[in-house]
Amino acid sequence: MQKYILAFNEIHLNDIAQVGGKNSSLGEMFNILSSKGINIPDGFATTSYAYQEFIKSNKLSNDLKNALDKLDTKTFSNLTEVGSICRNLILKSTIPLEIETAIKNGYIELCKKYGFQIHVAVRSSATAEDLPDASFAGQHESYLNICCGEENLLKACLNCLASLFTDRAIKYRHDNGFDHMKVALSIGIQKMIRSDLASSGVCFTLDPDSGFEDIILITGSWGLGENVVQGAVNPDEFYVFKKSLQKNKQAILNKKIGSKEKTMIYNNDAFSDNTIKNIETPKEKRNLFILNDEEIHLLAKWSLIIEEHYQKPMDIEWAKDGEENKIYIVQARPETVYSRKRKQVKITEYRLKEKGNIITSGKAIGNQIATGTVRIINSPEDSYLLKEGEILVTDITNPDWDPILKKASAIITNKGGRTSHAAIIARELGAVAIVGTGNATSVIKDGDTVTVSCAEGETGTIYEGKLLWEVIETNLEAIEKPKTKVMFILGNPEKAFHLSRIPNDGVGLMRLEFIINNSIKVHPMALIKFDSLKDQAAKSEIENLTSNYSNKESYFIENLSRSVATIAAAFYPNDVIVRMTDFKTNEYANLVGGKEFEPLEANPMLGFRGASRYYNDAYKEGFGLECKAMKVVRDEMGLTNVKLMIPFCRTVEEGKKVIEIMNTYGLRQGENELEIYVMAEIPSNVILADEFASIFDGFSIGSNDLTQLTLGIDRDSSTVSELFDENNEAPKKMIRLMINSAKQAGRKIGLCGQAPSDFPEFAQFLVENKIDSISFNPDAMIKGIQNIKEAEVKFRHQKIEH
Repeated sequence: MQKYILAFNEIHLNDIAQVGGKNSSLGEMFNILSSKGINIPDGFATTSYAYQEFIKSNKLSNDLKNALDKLDTKTFSNLTEVGSICRNLILKSTIPLEIETAIKNGYIELCKKYGFQIHVAVRSSATAEDLPDASFAGQHESYLNICCGEENLLKACLNCLASLFTDRAIKYRHDNGFDHMKVALSIGIQKMIRSDLASSGVCFTLDPDSGFEDIILITGSWGLGENVVQGAVNPDEFYVFKKSLQKNKQAILNKKIGSKEKTMIYNNDAFSDNTIKNIETPKEKRNLFILNDEEIHLLAKWSLIIEEHYQKPMDIEWAKDGEENKIYIVQARPETVYSRKRKQVKITEYRLKEKGNIITSGKAIGNQIATGTVRIINSPEDSYLLKEGEILVTDITNPDWDPILKKASAIITNKGGRTSHAAIIARELGAVAIVGTGNATSVIKDGDTVTVSCAEGETGTIYEGKLLWEVIETNLEAIEKPKTKVMFILGNPEKAFHLSRIPNDGVGLMRLEFIINNSIKVHPMALIKFDSLKDQAAKSEIENLTSNYSNKESYFIENLSRSVATIAAAFYPNDVIVRMTDFKTNEYANLVGGKEFEPLEANPMLGFRGASRYYNDAYKEGFGLECKAMKVVRDEMGLTNVKLMIPFCRTVEEGKKVIEIMNTYGLRQGENELEIYVMAEIPSNVILADEFASIFDGFSIGSNDLTQLTLGIDRDSSTVSELFDENNEAPKKMIRLMINSAKQAGRKIGLCGQAPSDFPEFAQFLVENKIDSISFNPDAMIKGIQNIKEAEVKFRHQKIEH
């Protein structure tokens, strides 16, 4: 005899036909993964058989089919009317006594298990739901905090059944080729987790914007998780690196605090039909992270276990119980965007060719650019105002917006994070989207023309007017890596996951200056000597920037280490060679609080920069913060692919002093695979290459500085800049000597610079001299690879001829 309900302990993944994707997944996790330490709240589910009996008992089949047959499937002009008819047919019906009794008994058994009359979540689970090639997520309704007797539970169940015919669900089934009458609805009844007293959110077991698979993204906010899913708040975000997690290392790559303006809690008003409500989040809680590091690691480990069990990227919902202080997993479904693109062989890159006035910014979803006319719409009921190809600007979106979103060339919202409804739908549609701007509806004017750019990293920007951009498509299958290693010159962590997909051998030059300028913003010595700072405005700004950190120095160490770790993780296990800071004094002075610590120099290019700073009392402690950050990355996070490089080291004695100082901070050559390189950018590095090779593990030729100093040219001077030429025989002879000396000493040797991509003959010169690696800026990488491949082919032919 077929059952009307199944307890979670009776359900497995192969029961999708009976209980739908959501409930079969809950049963699978409850039965298989609970033993692995993952907390899953218990519950039960009605079956598809119960749904069919409900339809049969109330003689609804013909009426529903007749209503749906009248749907205008071209313009969907009567979608609202048809949906309303179908839902009313369900809501006027009666749940058969046998099914009603089964639901009541299931609830009684659940209460017995927990020892009291529990509050439950009542969720919809369609029999075609959450399959890898379709996401029914959000198409049907869920009801939270259902309590105070079986009648309320039965009412919520009837509402769930009716939600099979929401307007959005009807259109979604039509768009995806599902037969309305062959999709059944299972109802999941699950113990509520008191996240209204704590926090909740979503995990993705890959980066949802780049598809990078070695990352777990956790988002969340205070209170019940609907705010995060619907995009009603800007949540906290945590990025966790799987490889470090698997080694039981500190694995958190990044932590971003969200504004979390609202908190969804239980509504205890007995006279209200609403079982939940939103309240303003207290200001002090908005500035706190919703999870501590231990909880972030626990959630990430559970996410990894779930992914390994299902053998595919997963979209997971979690909740923390404020009474028990325990975390639970309340849903898990396959991720639906990149799981379909895993065999991608083409990269499409968008680049702005000009810049304009910035109106506002938010979180970029994807990497595309769009231009169009703005249409500010406050409700799905006003969808007729949006014309095909216009840019939709609104506060938030929920599943009711789905039919509208397909018309928009771009989507901009005030609220929401990377795992919000707007973000997920934008990815599925391949649309441009910027979420969580905070102010889009107030600063962008209806009818204006704007450019929406998601091509500049994690931050998406809305510009005034129509800007020019270009689209560059790269066929990855057509790129064959050369024998010479090709590496990136990189400073922006936000682009690392996207760039890692291009064939490469790692990062040959990672610049710390970009991170310090854009993320840290403060002079290291201003943090160390904060109490004695005279600049009160700088003090105030530093207080504001460091307010969520235990002390001023940890602000620097945490931000620098996490940014470096993000790039190291993106290219792991390939080498990432991190150049210690090489700001000139005028650049250091421009950092917050910097003017009090930097001398005025007539020629900063040749002044107090590079290695000479690291052992000088004026900056030695600042260098110490850099060293501490690198030790965190390598030793605590396990990213031993990070190698370190010293810039502008004028003498061998300087090199020895710097290495000794690094030793005092626990960065010892050879220990935990640490290699320390030196930039070869001063003639003395070339002339004394043998001596430098005795203390350093490798060299990276900085062709710009080496050319400048060999020819005696200030490349920033417009008067003599035309004489700057890396193809001049003098710098080329220096480079040839440097490569030969490094080879003879058994040291690695690479070059960083534009010349090999700009000039095929320069690439030919480097290949002929058997350089180990060449590093390129991201926009020059493909051209650089082509030049090197051609040079290697030509070199082989020359050898054969001789």
